[in-house]
Amino acid sequence: MLDWLKNINKEYPDFWKNYLSKFETKPNRFVVISTETSGLNPVKDVILSMGSFAIVDDSIIIQDNFEAVLLQYKYLHDNGLSNEFIIDSKMTKLQENDALQTFIDYLGNAVLVGHHVNFDIEMINAALERLDCGRLKNEALDIDVMYRKLNDINDKQFSLDDLCEIYKIPKSDRNSSAEDAYRIALLFLKLKSRLGIK
Repeated sequence: MLDWLKNINKEYPDFWKNYLSKFETKPNRFVVISTETSGLNPVKDVILSMGSFAIVDDSIIIQDNFEAVLLQYKYLHDNGLSNEFIIDSKMTKLQENDALQTFIDYLGNAVLVGHHVNFDIEMINAALERLDCGRLKNEALDIDVMYRKLNDINDKQFSLDDLCEIYKIPKSDRNSSAEDAYRIALLFLKLKSRLGIK
């Protein structure tokens, strides 16, 4: 009930203080995010990989990206899961705390964009809590919600594949968080212009 009280005089890590200071200015970019997780429970599950691209002035900035596999050996070991995909992956491999610090520095005050983005945010917030940080402050937009708003649909949710099919965005054989982030970015640009979002 009084959780906010315990954070009044809390000493946050430097990267988190730096992040919080960025909200004194208005965001000038969107950051599209996709996470691969071990499951759907932010309390028990962990992020296995993250992929992001920035969007500035209606363009996907390919070189302004973040992509990493998070080394979750303890989680995988404790649950008897294979870590083959980590070994096989060509992506940057980082410990969870290093990945989060790098991602938070990359994110800044950008508006987050995702597909069912609240889940991604909750997974990131759970990981940030393990680092004694607060919760993400970024505004967020969800392409599923945007699509349903555009078409006045209240009784159905759409998968990323559904939306890609509707907008004729090809699916790649390579399944990765960065690939999904790129597809989300393409969908976002289409929906953003139709909804008149600046």
